[in-house]
Amino acid sequence: VQLQASGGGLVQAGGSLRLSCAPSGFRFDGYAMGWFRQAPGKEREGVSCIRFSDSKTYYANSVKGRFTISSDIARNTVYLQMNSLKPEDTAVYYCVAAEACDSELGGPQTGYGMDYWGKGTLVTVSS
Repeated sequence: VQLQASGGGLVQAGGSLRLSCAPSGFRFDGYAMGWFRQAPGKEREGVSCIRFSDSKTYYANSVKGRFTISSDIARNTVYLQMNSLKPEDTAVYYCVAAEACDSELGGPQTGYGMDYWGKGTLVTVSS
């Protein structure tokens, strides 16, 4: 299983980016996928997750109202639309496939059962 994330880059505060994640060797139907991020010197945090059984979405409080997670089943791809970006959103973003979403923290639920991680993509938001 490989998860290929793309779409990171440099953007000014207030701008937008869209991240994509396309797993290979894995169909995400029946599972959950989402994003974690880790900023320099900070702990990893869950950002968002989508549960494919019912398309329910979850978000960390820090991104609610600004980020939107979505999926394209036909393309087997998950997207994270990030709007109104802030310098504090600067981080490496990781795409993760898991068995469930963490309804409290907003990201994929890891450490319980299956979870797969992709290589990160860097998002830099300048002030």
